[in-house]
Amino acid sequence: MTECLGPFLLLVVIGAAWGGTQPLSKIAVSEGYRHFGLIFWQTLLTGLLLAAITLLRGRSLRLKRHQWQTCAVIAVVGSVLPGITSYQAIAHLPSGVVSMLLSSVPMISLPIALALGQDSFRPVRLLGLVLGLTGVALLVLPDGGLRGDVAVFWVAVALVSSVCYASEANIVARWGTAGLDPVQVLAGASLIGAAISFPLALGTGQFIVPPWPLEAPDRALLASTALHAGAYTGYVALVGFAGSVFAAQVSYLVTLFGVTWAMLFLGEGYSSWFWAALAVMLLGMAFVQPRPKTLVPDVTLRKNASG
Repeated sequence: MTECLGPFLLLVVIGAAWGGTQPLSKIAVSEGYRHFGLIFWQTLLTGLLLAAITLLRGRSLRLKRHQWQTCAVIAVVGSVLPGITSYQAIAHLPSGVVSMLLSSVPMISLPIALALGQDSFRPVRLLGLVLGLTGVALLVLPDGGLRGDVAVFWVAVALVSSVCYASEANIVARWGTAGLDPVQVLAGASLIGAAISFPLALGTGQFIVPPWPLEAPDRALLASTALHAGAYTGYVALVGFAGSVFAAQVSYLVTLFGVTWAMLFLGEGYSSWFWAALAVMLLGMAFVQPRPKTLVPDVTLRKNASG
């Protein structure tokens, strides 16, 4: 019973942790911190945390040149570029809206995968794409959940982050990670992301010198980084013993927890249009994601197979 319940509990914990990063990002930008400064500290701290976890797992960070090149691509596409757009968008949009828009990643990922020949077309998945577009339309069309040209612009900016994350997933699926495990890759990519964003933060005057004692934006950034590193490590572990299809369901929980935490801790409230858009987006995500062949986690199957 415990072995069957364990993966579900871990799934909920990971979803709750990852969902909390968006409201914390909203707090981080609340007093004027800008994207390059935030990206530097986030990637540096994430890189150091995951490097420590990598070493504790007995793995090496003495990477070869082609492995660093892989990490560099992931750093740009998966950290720096989406960080620029997401931090700017969340300064102008409700945190819950940004969390909801991130659920578009699987829907954006599908046409990229089809173009690269990595996935097969099915009508039901096209329906998922249409539902995703419908969800966005419910937010931005006149009399929808968000009003004004400014809000529509920032929704478009937030969706650039989703395009980046979808591209990152397809790059990894198509060309692999040069023999590195996921934690090694993110550790290396985060450290490279810090090296890229450091001169950008200095050159644009966005570098952050944290005060002491730490203020709310600084504490929020620190907490968000810790939650992200912990959730990512937990997700990798979950994939290892429960299977990738089961672990992929965390995307629903990340969205739902992101909205819930924003309501509880930021006092955000949403219109009926928002809830309709959220329901349509989650339904679209369900149609786009690959269907599991079984609802039983892989760990149970392995246990039964071994007697």
